[in-house]
Amino acid sequence: MHDQQAAEIEWRAGGVPVSRRFDDPYYSLEDGLAEARHVFLSGNGLPGRFRAGFHIAELGFGTGLNMLAALDLWRRAGPGGTLHYTAFEMHPLGVDEMRRALAAFPDLADVAAELAPHCGMGACEIALDDVAFTLVEGDARATLPAWEGRADAWFLDGFAPARNPELWEPALLVQVARHTVPDGTAATYTAAGAVRRGLAEAGFAVTRAPGFGRKRHMTTARLERAA
Repeated sequence: MHDQQAAEIEWRAGGVPVSRRFDDPYYSLEDGLAEARHVFLSGNGLPGRFRAGFHIAELGFGTGLNMLAALDLWRRAGPGGTLHYTAFEMHPLGVDEMRRALAAFPDLADVAAELAPHCGMGACEIALDDVAFTLVEGDARATLPAWEGRADAWFLDGFAPARNPELWEPALLVQVARHTVPDGTAATYTAAGAVRRGLAEAGFAVTRAPGFGRKRHMTTARLERAA
């Protein structure tokens, strides 16, 4: 397994961050927030499934856009209680890089400004009245098996499987299933056959759904049994 390393990014037109390591943007070039809402929020049946203590887990934290979108939706839905959010990231962005990337989404500016002071370089933990967030740094193939939590919903948001195959390995998808509550869900922008098969073999009922923007399809999944 690879050692944890800081992210290496370049900035493309429109302020979109792109990973040099994986040659892949951190979010859609069309509209990253709209993509997050379509793929990860709607793809997991949110906000309809929200309840106090609901737990979201994410593979590939990136800029933090998905977390901010989820917290924004949580606050607008008003289920009460605390949203728990755990993210696994091997190549964390620096705080200044995250702020620069998130500046492209004024709808989330208030949420981003509220959370930013709680994160410095290194691990990030946030404990507010309505959100408990933990960033787990390192290779998810090592950190996820050691995690004691279980998620109600997974955001599977690693870089493209062809460029970042480690985050889509069948063994890691088995760990996702083992750390999901019964009938919990997962969603991802990719409809790659290997990912769909890996989720199915791990115990998920897998559905190919309409994708965002120019992507024809994405994947949603519901846990039937853990492998």
